[in-house]
Amino acid sequence: MAAEESTAFSVDKVEHYFQMMGEMALGFGTKLLLAIIVWIIGAWIIRRIVNLVDLAMTKKKVEVTLHQFLLSFINILFKAILIIIFASMIGVETASLIAMLGAAGLAVGLALQGSLANFAGGILILFFKPLKAGDVIDAQGYVGIVQEIQIFNTILRT
Repeated sequence: MAAEESTAFSVDKVEHYFQMMGEMALGFGTKLLLAIIVWIIGAWIIRRIVNLVDLAMTKKKVEVTLHQFLLSFINILFKAILIIIFASMIGVETASLIAMLGAAGLAVGLALQGSLANFAGGILILFFKPLKAGDVIDAQGYVGIVQEIQIFNTILRT
């Protein structure tokens, strides 16, 4: 008699667990489906925004290097936001994820402080255009014609 009761009790438990797993799978499946739909729509919107910015910068004849840099920056920024939204929708705690990304960004920024200063200088040259390709300049004892301005360096023909 005791064996029959323990068997019935364990069968009830197993059925209960299967029912709970089915309900959880249905709930998570719905969240996942909505998150995938948001991902697809978000990726489409990001492509449209990047294409519009590309078109606007092409019409304004923005420097090629700055053009490419801004397009990739906008693309990466919006995709990072989309990833955070997606993770939030499927139930991942995003507060700790954002804090971790902020701390990692600070660590990388401090480690690359000198390089980032050069990078910022390159961006400023591209934005304010104190010189352009074809100009003759004298910089740190070198005289040359500017061939190309890049984010991290300027190429001179001496």
